[in-house]
Amino acid sequence: MSFVDVWQQMDWDDIRLSIYAKTTVDVERALSKPKLDLEDFKALISPAAEPYLEHMAQLSAMLTRQRFGHTISFYVPLYLSNLCANACTYCGFSMENRIKRRTLDEGDIGRECKAIKALNFDSVLLVTGEHQTKVGMDYFRQALPQIKSHFSYVAMEVQPLEQQQYRELKGLGLDAVMVYQETYHARTYAEHHLRGNKTNFNYRLATPDRLAQAGIDKIGIGALLGMEEWRTDSFFVASHLAYLEHHYWQSRYSISFPRLRPCTGGIEPKSVMTDRQLVQLICAYRLFNPEVELSLSTRESAHFRDNVLPLGVTSLSAGSKTQPGGYADDTPELEQFAISDDRSVADVAVAVKRQGFEVVWKDWDAVYSG
Repeated sequence: MSFVDVWQQMDWDDIRLSIYAKTTVDVERALSKPKLDLEDFKALISPAAEPYLEHMAQLSAMLTRQRFGHTISFYVPLYLSNLCANACTYCGFSMENRIKRRTLDEGDIGRECKAIKALNFDSVLLVTGEHQTKVGMDYFRQALPQIKSHFSYVAMEVQPLEQQQYRELKGLGLDAVMVYQETYHARTYAEHHLRGNKTNFNYRLATPDRLAQAGIDKIGIGALLGMEEWRTDSFFVASHLAYLEHHYWQSRYSISFPRLRPCTGGIEPKSVMTDRQLVQLICAYRLFNPEVELSLSTRESAHFRDNVLPLGVTSLSAGSKTQPGGYADDTPELEQFAISDDRSVADVAVAVKRQGFEVVWKDWDAVYSG
């Protein structure tokens, strides 16, 4: 059994209608409960909850401080390759885009690690396009130990793999994997994933099950906000989280909030999400699950990130480069997407400290495991 079996019993249109049918009574009931269920989450992401945003924000901030204290974890993405064998309408790395392709070799990786370490980071997210042959297990077997020798915590955001492959990578130092479904609406998913292995909706959807079964410490899930109706997609993410925590309580979980950003050959959002609605969603996730880690990337503006910081977010990326080799040799034409918060790492750290938070440069230390 995997979450695919659960998903097959869920009807998108029924869930969407149920969310939009929620009333102020439902919202007030949810806000009064010490422990929320999925029906309460529907209420908190519904239009009926929008007038209650200030109250939601206050509760969300309180719960976040109780669980995570006055700390914000910093991480940085390290792009290893922009080779990709998929054709996706929303991604700058899509195989159909005519951009310069690059895969970092051992020397390149060493230079990138040195440049990132100079910025104080001790937690890194490895990112590649999805190319099974040229940037697959053979490449990961070589690159991961080299990178792990520099950083305490290493996460990956690459193509979905088999359970035994994740287990092998864990043995080489892998700590976390982020795998976003993009959208939980199968027909819309098919419209935007045109060629390549990523067209396999069910295989991608079952990836967090394989990760948990392989004993990966942390699993990141989420939807690409704007590809479909954001409230319904976000409900599916919450359902996925509830399923995973129930079946695989040994792993930790995180949720990210990527909104569609400009990129080469990119699409316009189908569902535009305002800043106020993103705040509503962040608070709804925190009230639904006080334990889950919530991450906000440099896709969002400096102004937005600074203002939403106290409300529920637990980790931030900073100084991000979204192209291979970007830290040692900045070449913007290779970007996966355009970032919005382009402040230096030091400037972001100063902004965080100014609000009374301590910056944590690592995610977790192996000495505390098992």
